[in-house]
Amino acid sequence: MPDGATITVADDQILGKQIIRALLTLRDHLGCSLHEALDAFCARYEVLRAERPNDFACDREEYWVGFYS
Repeated sequence: MPDGATITVADDQILGKQIIRALLTLRDHLGCSLHEALDAFCARYEVLRAERPNDFACDREEYWVGFYS
């Protein structure tokens, strides 16, 4: 599987806090398991937080509220 930090197909969904949609997009794009998609998501999330912090729909504390994996 490619490094999740370099995969950009779900960037808009990640930035918009569309976590489930982003995971499904990554899973379909990579042809991987949900667990692997979550790993790719988390890697890309951290890159986007570092490179585009002002583009997120909410701050880091709010982002994961209500999402349990």
